[in-house]
Amino acid sequence: MTGLGTLINTGAIIAGGILGLLSGSRLKDNYRLILNQANGVAVVFIGISGVIGNMIHLEGDSVSMEGSMMMILSLTIGALIGEFLDIDGHFVRFGEWLKKKTGNAKDAAFVNAFVTASLTVCIGAMAIVGSIQDGISGNYETLAMKAVLDFVIIMVMAASMGKGAVFSAVPVFILQGSVTLLARLAEPLMSVAAVANLSLTGSVLIFCVGVNLLTDIKFKVANMLPALIIAVAWAFLF
Repeated sequence: MTGLGTLINTGAIIAGGILGLLSGSRLKDNYRLILNQANGVAVVFIGISGVIGNMIHLEGDSVSMEGSMMMILSLTIGALIGEFLDIDGHFVRFGEWLKKKTGNAKDAAFVNAFVTASLTVCIGAMAIVGSIQDGISGNYETLAMKAVLDFVIIMVMAASMGKGAVFSAVPVFILQGSVTLLARLAEPLMSVAAVANLSLTGSVLIFCVGVNLLTDIKFKVANMLPALIIAVAWAFLF
């Protein structure tokens, strides 16, 4: 069944979020804080491992690095495009709209939790490649694996950050569902080089999400999202 992967992933996020809310409501503030910090560290190292895995290559006794120029230019150009389009602002406004429509208007943490959780589970090659596989052949294994990871991530985020994290299911459903429906058009773009570029650049953005969770430095990660498109285009231009 085409689209089953997205449905499984969306359901896992909702289930993880609800479980996180049920457990989080019983936690004191100091426990919520330590959970948030632990989650931030985990997200940072997920990003770092993705960057290292895609940049550093071992060939016998030699070590080589690839993709640094692509990453730098993709992030730079993508960030400028995202800032011009104000993607971060649109994300926030959508979060504010969701907050009101879902009866959470008094929840001050809703939008931050929604944006942070959404970026964490939407960015990355698994979401795109898995959706294409689902749309082309009905193979939802990649999205099923992603669903397990997202279940744990959103459970912790919901427990530490609140209800907004649960609603990250909405952009995941929209993004992955759209890619699944357009899979036959997107398939030629997902060459080995394009997927590698997407994974590397996406891992940098995941790292930035982790930094946002841990420090007062706040990257506008949503404004960097066009970097993913630049990274895929790079594989065909160079």
